[in-house]
Amino acid sequence: MGLTIRYIDPVAFSIGPIHVRWYGIIIACGILLGYFIAQAALKKVGLHKDTLVDIIFYSAIFGFIIARLYFVIFQWPYYMHHLAEIPKIWHGGIAIHGGLIGGIITGIIMCKVKNLHPLQIGDIVAPSIILAQGIGRWGNFMNHEAHGGPVSKTFLDNLHLPDFIIRNMYIEGQYYHPTFLYESIWDVLGFIILIALRKHLRLGETFFGYLIWYSVGRFFVEGLRTDSLMLTSHIRVAQLVSVLLIVISIVLIIYRRAKCQPTPFKTLGPLSWPGKKVS
Repeated sequence: MGLTIRYIDPVAFSIGPIHVRWYGIIIACGILLGYFIAQAALKKVGLHKDTLVDIIFYSAIFGFIIARLYFVIFQWPYYMHHLAEIPKIWHGGIAIHGGLIGGIITGIIMCKVKNLHPLQIGDIVAPSIILAQGIGRWGNFMNHEAHGGPVSKTFLDNLHLPDFIIRNMYIEGQYYHPTFLYESIWDVLGFIILIALRKHLRLGETFFGYLIWYSVGRFFVEGLRTDSLMLTSHIRVAQLVSVLLIVISIVLIIYRRAKCQPTPFKTLGPLSWPGKKVS
């Protein structure tokens, strides 16, 4: 008698031909929770409660688009022969680093339009971003994707994981590393640390700290995954980008501390776009 495993259905519910997947629900919940948490930081620095509405809205939309394009670019040998697959995001293929790049660029543009200081906004939303990423990884779990290499059931049992996680990591006859869980735990821990340290850090350092913390975790988790985007046969794109983000963030922190003497976050009031008000 064969082994029977009950998977978690990636589809939460259906309305006629429309299938609403857990992935989308979880991502939306992560964004909403992050938004409400950021509201508390807005209040502390004296910014209006609606300051982030447009920034998050447009950053999420364009971040999502860039995340898809980023994935397609690094999988172009496939997509150049399957152009009709490019918009079919329900088939998978969203790169977080692409979304991060798109979101940051859009956020900077929106800060310019709204006359806000991008580093101050970055410090406000950084803990929310990493928390949303940690929550969003459970969407990958529901989709049975973004997992690591093969492992034994004994390995998973020894991690003392809940049974529903072990069952859902049994994919096409094989158990796999729950890398979604490793990264989720790392992200949530990063959220706690950033929230605790933010009031002691200087302008911009919470955001740079987020980039460093997330990138360190992503570098090691990426090494376990089986679905990495590859720059060459030996270089994983996510690991290369993670190293670059770590280096850039550390350099900017050192530079700003040495040259700019930035103000501690806890003493800030609302700041305008750089050049209009001294930070």
